[in-house]
Amino acid sequence: MAQTETHTPVDEPGMEDNSAGSSGKEQQLTEDGGVSKKVLKEGSGIEMPDKGDEVFVHYVGTLENGEKFDSSRDRGDPFKFSLGTGSVIKAWDVGVKSMRLGEKAILTCKSDYAYGQHGSPPKIPANATLLFEVELMSWKSIKDISGDKGVIKTITQEGEEWQKPADQDEVLVHYSINVKGSSEVLQASREGGEEFSLDNAPVPIGVVTALKTMKRNEQVSLVLQPKYGYRADRRPKGDTGDSVLEATLELVNWKKVEKVTDDGAVMKKMLQDSKEWKRPNEEATVKLQLVGRLQDGTIFDDRGQNEPVDIHIDAEEVVEGLDLALLKMKEGEEAEISIAPQYGFGSEGSSSMAAHVPPNATLLYTVKLLSMEKAREGYEMQDQEKVDEAGQRKDKGNELFKQNKFGRASKKYKKAIDLIDYDSKFEGELKVRSRDIKRGANLNLAACHLRLKQFKDARAACDKVLEFDATNVKALYRRAQAWMGSQDYLEAEQDIKQALERDPANKDVRALHKRCRSEQAVQNRKEAKLYSNLFSKMSKLPDLEPQEEKPSTNGLPSESDISMPDVEQQQPSAAA
Repeated sequence: MAQTETHTPVDEPGMEDNSAGSSGKEQQLTEDGGVSKKVLKEGSGIEMPDKGDEVFVHYVGTLENGEKFDSSRDRGDPFKFSLGTGSVIKAWDVGVKSMRLGEKAILTCKSDYAYGQHGSPPKIPANATLLFEVELMSWKSIKDISGDKGVIKTITQEGEEWQKPADQDEVLVHYSINVKGSSEVLQASREGGEEFSLDNAPVPIGVVTALKTMKRNEQVSLVLQPKYGYRADRRPKGDTGDSVLEATLELVNWKKVEKVTDDGAVMKKMLQDSKEWKRPNEEATVKLQLVGRLQDGTIFDDRGQNEPVDIHIDAEEVVEGLDLALLKMKEGEEAEISIAPQYGFGSEGSSSMAAHVPPNATLLYTVKLLSMEKAREGYEMQDQEKVDEAGQRKDKGNELFKQNKFGRASKKYKKAIDLIDYDSKFEGELKVRSRDIKRGANLNLAACHLRLKQFKDARAACDKVLEFDATNVKALYRRAQAWMGSQDYLEAEQDIKQALERDPANKDVRALHKRCRSEQAVQNRKEAKLYSNLFSKMSKLPDLEPQEEKPSTNGLPSESDISMPDVEQQQPSAAA
């Protein structure tokens, strides 16, 4: 009999692949030769059962002399066991795991992988090598998907493809949930299935856990321990909260939802996927079917409702959030884009659209990207074209800066720098122009980062200038501002001193020096107070009287700081 003792399952590091054409060949499944397999009939597909799966096999067991000691075929009933859990002899856990659906093979099992030195009297003697003719009839994939046996998943129908839904995706599911052992249904989906977002699901926690492991059209049954049941505020009548639940699920489909911006203020929900992988780049021209709605359904942008519309990305022909979302779409894809006010029309709204957009409105766009013409990349341009294009992007960044659109301006400056940053082939006038553009773009990029309180990025932009222009006053000045923004006053002092050595009469640098010293003094008094209080408590002395402090500006640049005259060109910093 196969199910006689409990053995610890073993791994098979030397296992050979049971590939097509291996029929009749002896394969060693363990490095020590304890289990070998000879395929009599090839299986189908590429999948094999895994640890924990419930497998169904027919088998005939014989001794080396050919004497039969057990047979499921004689009983007319396949044998069922849990693979890899030690419920059968070790040779079976090793051998069946290597088989495909419908495969028939002879497993030769040395005694250490069978019944060992004791045997299984009266039919199996001690130290006996056994031969099993095994046919893998079917299996159910059973997984402890929570890792603590809180959610046990059994696959009853394999799914399609390989993709699986993620946290924010919207799924369409058929499901039924009941208390284990009860036929009364606690909750079930509507006839056509139910659609919900995985991060706000009306079903037990364990059901959401399972859905994230499922493929399209996969069907499963679940057993959920109480901790993976309903949240307290969503518990249906009939569930006490301490019950073991059972569920059946079918994942019909899902819509992929992803963040376009890191803050989640622009979200993209895929309505129709595309087999294409081409995506537009910045400044590409795209042909769209486009309709924009307010949350109440009012259409405010109908430019693409009847006829496709051409849009130049990053040319301010649409709101910033839609520009960003288009960069993440594939050609042929249809999506719904949700855009929070700060990436839409902001606190002012818009009266220039088909319908009035009120202040602070969330926008909903339905977009189908029909075709695109990508903008030329740097590697497609000649040297002269690169420098000309970099200059145009820098100028566009200056325009955006003047409109206080610092995020968009940053992108233009970065694109300008990227075109010419690593090209050492420039000569003569091109080399001079390239260096001037890089200097100005990096300085203005630093100004953008300061406005956005991105102090580390501001320092990095200044560093780029100082690499080839070590005494550039504006770079030192703005790097000092960035150091002050992160309250690193000693570093700021060093940069200010260098700037004053180059330009002692510069009023803006001198004013910054005064403010730096003032803020440093405030910080010193705070630290002195902190340590004084600490030592006072330790020595049980009264606390020292606090000194009057001036509020710190935290090193943030003022309007006059940002518009400091450009040392090289005597222009406002927005047009360096």
